Amino acid sequence: MTTTKRTRKPTSESIVREIKRRTRRKYTAEEKIRIVLGGLRGEASITDLCRREGLWKKQGLLPYLR
Repeated sequence: MTTTKRTRKPTSESIVREIKRRTRRKYTAEEKIRIVLGGLRGEASITDLCRREGLWKKQGLLPYLR
């Protein structure tokens, strides 16, 4: 008796989630400090800072700058 292994076809949502998980940017402690200090200095707006660093405002930067 042979058994066949059935594999499910991944959904588009699961593919997108996997790509985002694998390509997520990891910041070193030095980079995090540099980004937060740049925001605290006020040389550029928070929106400009997030855009330049490739961050979303909802990624946790705003609580440090308020």
